[in-house]
Parts: sequence; structure tokens; C-alpha cells
Amino acid sequence: MSVAVIADIVGSRRLVDREAAQRALEETIAQVEQDYPVATQPLRPTVGDELQALFPTVEKALSSILLLQLALPSMIQCRFGIGIGEVGTVASTNGKLPDGPGWWAAREAIDKVHALEQRTAPTARGWIVAAQGHHESVHSSTAMANAYLLSRDEIVSSMSERARRLTYGRCIKATQSELARAEGISQPAVSQALTAAGAAAVVEGFFALSGSVS
Repeated sequence: MSVAVIADIVGSRRLVDREAAQRALEETIAQVEQDYPVATQPLRPTVGDELQALFPTVEKALSSILLLQLALPSMIQCRFGIGIGEVGTVASTNGKLPDGPGWWAAREAIDKVHALEQRTAPTARGWIVAAQGHHESVHSSTAMANAYLLSRDEIVSSMSERARRLTYGRCIKATQSELARAEGISQPAVSQALTAAGAAAVVEGFFALSGSVS
């Protein structure tokens, strides 16, 4: 079983400088890959504003996506469809094309995120779908993970860019003193910013997913 991820840029057509945004996105992805190298196929652009990746587990996918959300500059947001299922390729004159139930599930998941944004959950940025044929326990676990994602996205969406940087730093185990030096502020100011942003729950959730010890 693999975990397929399809990502796209929220409001890409409204970006003032689409090329600059793409460069910033790819630079941020590279930084996350360096700090947290867990993807079996790193997130890469495909067509238009879409990107695709593969991960070995749902936990690795969700924790990597979180770091990317935290690290992106404010001008860029991404939504993510996560699909659980077998993946493969089909031959094409342009090379091998991704195919299989995992990718179909990821496509269904990103369509769900679009629908949530437009209706009941405007801050939703991620959703998981398990392909047909999985045991009921997988679908039950997926439902619980989606509930977690909705809450996590709500917290992250309300953070300032600085708060997201600080939260990212804590996820990769930078100390508050190190973060204070990087931001040019005091350590108490870092602590206050993290507390005000609700970062502790996000960081502990990251550690739970990644298997790290806080």
C-alpha cells in the first residue's frame, strides 16, 4: 500500500506573480525535504499548478504536509488530497503516467477539499480517502484523521507567518532561544507568540505523527 498526494495552489489564478510563487513553493518544498526526508517520491510539479508525491504511510504524509503548510510564505497556500491505495503507472508517449486506486483516491480527496472550502469549512486544506477494498478499520481510521485535519487546518490558518515559522522550528526541534535569535526577538516573545497561536497542540500532533519525542 502507498499513500499518494495531489496538491494544488489555492487561488493560483489570482496570484500577482505566478512564476515567483512557483519558485517560492519549490524552494519551500526543498527545505522541508531537507529537514524531514520521508517521501518515497518527493512533491514535484506535474501540470499547471498541480504537484504529486508518494509517501510510505499516512502519518509521514500528514506530518510532511504540515511542515510545508507552516513553511510557506503567506502569499501561497496549498490544498492536499491524500489517497490510500495501490499506485502504478501506464505507458504514454510522454513517459509513464501515474495511475491506480491510490491516485484516484487522492483525486477524490482533493475534490472534497475544494467542496469543503466552498461550503462548510473555508480553512480546510487537506482530506484523506481510502480506495475501495480496504478493511473497514482503514476507513474508520481515515475518518478520525480527517477530523484531526479539519481542526489542524483551522489552527494553522489563523497563524501569522512568523507564528508558522516558529511552529515549524519547534517541530524540527529548534529551541526557543535559537528561534529568538533567528527572528531577532527575545525568547519570552517567542514563547508568547507560540502560546497565542495555539502552536503547542500542532507541534505535539506532529510529534505523534512522526514518532518523535517532544
